[in-house]
Amino acid sequence: MERLLAGKKMRFAAIVLLSGGILTNLKAQEPEVLSLDLNQAVEFALSESPTVKVANKEIEKKKYAKKGAYAALFPQVDFGADYSRTLKKQVMYMDGAFDIESMMSPVFNGIDNTFANSVSGYKPGTLAEEIAKENAKIPQTNSEEGISVGRDNNWSFGFTAGMPLINVSLWKSLSISGIDVELAVEQARSSKIDMVNQVRKSFYAVLLANDSYKVFKESYDNAMENYTDIKKKYEQGLVAEYDLIRAEVSVRNVEPNMLQAQNALGLAQWQLKALMGMDLEQKIICSGELKDFEPELFADYVATDTTLNENTNLKQLDIQGRQLDAKLKMEKFDYLPTLSLSGLYQWNSMNNNFKFGDYKWNPYSMVGLKLTIPVFSGGSRLNKVRQTRVTIEQLSMQRDDLSRNLKLAVKQSLDNMATCVKRFDAAQKGVKQAERGYEISQKRYDTGAGTLLEMNDSELALTQSKLNFNQAIYDYMVAKSELEKILGRVNNKSNLF
Repeated sequence: MERLLAGKKMRFAAIVLLSGGILTNLKAQEPEVLSLDLNQAVEFALSESPTVKVANKEIEKKKYAKKGAYAALFPQVDFGADYSRTLKKQVMYMDGAFDIESMMSPVFNGIDNTFANSVSGYKPGTLAEEIAKENAKIPQTNSEEGISVGRDNNWSFGFTAGMPLINVSLWKSLSISGIDVELAVEQARSSKIDMVNQVRKSFYAVLLANDSYKVFKESYDNAMENYTDIKKKYEQGLVAEYDLIRAEVSVRNVEPNMLQAQNALGLAQWQLKALMGMDLEQKIICSGELKDFEPELFADYVATDTTLNENTNLKQLDIQGRQLDAKLKMEKFDYLPTLSLSGLYQWNSMNNNFKFGDYKWNPYSMVGLKLTIPVFSGGSRLNKVRQTRVTIEQLSMQRDDLSRNLKLAVKQSLDNMATCVKRFDAAQKGVKQAERGYEISQKRYDTGAGTLLEMNDSELALTQSKLNFNQAIYDYMVAKSELEKILGRVNNKSNLF
């Protein structure tokens, strides 16, 4: 019996130790909680967000395109090889008499005289007789039949080169490539500004959810404390059962709000992690509270500069306007002559078989200049110029309309900020009065001068005033972030641009 008990104790101890080790490993595997402030969240998003990475890749792509455009100024050298099989040879025709003997007789006579004077035993006229005999052996053809020329296999390989010497339109296109890079940089800046705005608003949303949860948690704790106190008084016969029921109902009414605020906090954190490009399973804590931004409200509002010089949308339209101006000049330059240099060096061979060792390769080289003067194109160049001019006018109209809308958006943001400042001032005073009213209602109820309904109403008013206080700060910071996005600027404290 003792051995059996001892064995059970040993097995129990082993299970405890094993479970303790498993719990330790699970705790070690849990991701570390990451604490972030606003600037850290923004910096993390700018370094890890896929949107920003795509914008940076676009800049890199435009830079390579610019380098590729400059390559058109350098010589272009290519190597090529060609083979063709003649299925039916080309036929050449010769009209009129073609007497080789008569054409070559002066040459033959000169050679015959040379042989007669220098070769002993040579009889004058022998060369002419032999040529006449050989010519008689060649079958006579009719001029209507033609002569087949060429061979079955035609081979060629070699190098070709060319480069522009004078091409004003090409030179102007290089400046357009440079403007493309500038536009890509501005678009990347726009992506970063938009990302900063979204991260900031999401961070403020986390703080708002967290502060709201704290307010409801505090309200829940107050309701639970009142319920506990009333329950003790009820057990002592000092209060009626109605007060106990009313206190318990107050606890049940506050609890769903607290749980909903807790869920909202988790959702806001998930949205922030998604914006930052962070692993969604990573646990984070947003340090700080909305009231930490309270000292900045009035100072930022008074010092706001509303000029639109840094607005990224207007800057992009200005860069696009420069692109169109350069394109218009390039299209006008299409009317100018162009001069180019070309050359080649090839080896050719023509044979009737595939005995490559017997092939004879004949080199061929050439260097040339090509002058092209535009004369008539059916109006295509003129219509391109007209089309670009209309596009420039459209862009100018779009810029004017965008500028008006941006000024209106700035005014709306400033009005929202002014309203939020007034709301904040009212909410701040409301919190102080609500806290004082709640203290008074508690004392009145404890002394029997007040009712539970008064205390519940004062507690509800305190909760609502704190929520209004946090909401006013949140709305102000969101409006301020939107204004900075419109103006194309961010807070200098972040040192992000």
